[in-house]
Amino acid sequence: MANGNKRTSQETPSIQSLDRGLVILEAVAKSTEPISLSELTELLHIDRSSVFRLANTLKRRGFLSVSSRGRDYILGPSIWRLSRQYDWSNMLITISHEFLKKLAATTTETAHLAVREGKQAMFIDHATVTQMISVAGQTGESVPLYCTAHGKALLADLGPEDIRNIFGKRPLQAFTPQTVTSIDELARICAEIKKQGYATDEAEYQEGLRCVAAPIRDKDGAVLASIGISAPMSRFPRERFAVASRQVVEVALSINQAIANKSDGAGA
Repeated sequence: MANGNKRTSQETPSIQSLDRGLVILEAVAKSTEPISLSELTELLHIDRSSVFRLANTLKRRGFLSVSSRGRDYILGPSIWRLSRQYDWSNMLITISHEFLKKLAATTTETAHLAVREGKQAMFIDHATVTQMISVAGQTGESVPLYCTAHGKALLADLGPEDIRNIFGKRPLQAFTPQTVTSIDELARICAEIKKQGYATDEAEYQEGLRCVAAPIRDKDGAVLASIGISAPMSRFPRERFAVASRQVVEVALSINQAIANKSDGAGA
């Protein structure tokens, strides 16, 4: 019996697909650049379609994400949910928090920091101010990408094909009468966001709420996160967008510079 137990413990086979998935995660984590499907296929020495299914499963679960400038893979924010020590999210929060508080104080509105998680924008930090009517900002909550200012800021660099790859070709769910449900219209809006530098949400996800957000970029220009403010329409008239958007963009640019300085210092 003892010999049988020993043989069983020594010969218990590994779960091959899980092992390969972990190899993919390790390879992406160790790479300083996004990794292509071809590179992963070469690494695993199996057929391309199997590698794609493995990577797509990891992406669907949020452990992988697609680079904002292409289809290559980077680590996804689900890693952050398992450990606050995950480098880039921890760096984002550390670098951005004082800027987030400054934005909240300057605008006297709730300010959020968000990252992309699959089809959602997940809030990883927030700052609030004292208001009779304030917008709840619960760190860890997620909102849809396509109908929120934060989400659209995270999609800013994506073209129509990339957007269809995320959402498919079917109409998107409408949360309010203002929700954009057309993929083509969403792609047009994203192009405009990239041009103007900020995204807006006029009660597209929640009635009575108006928001503005801007993308946060790394030193190479890739979108890492988004920062923005939210307020009830009664306190945030459309005419206020001109000032509020400038305030949000200025803070985002300051964070961009701080991230670039941090990256240069780390590489020195």
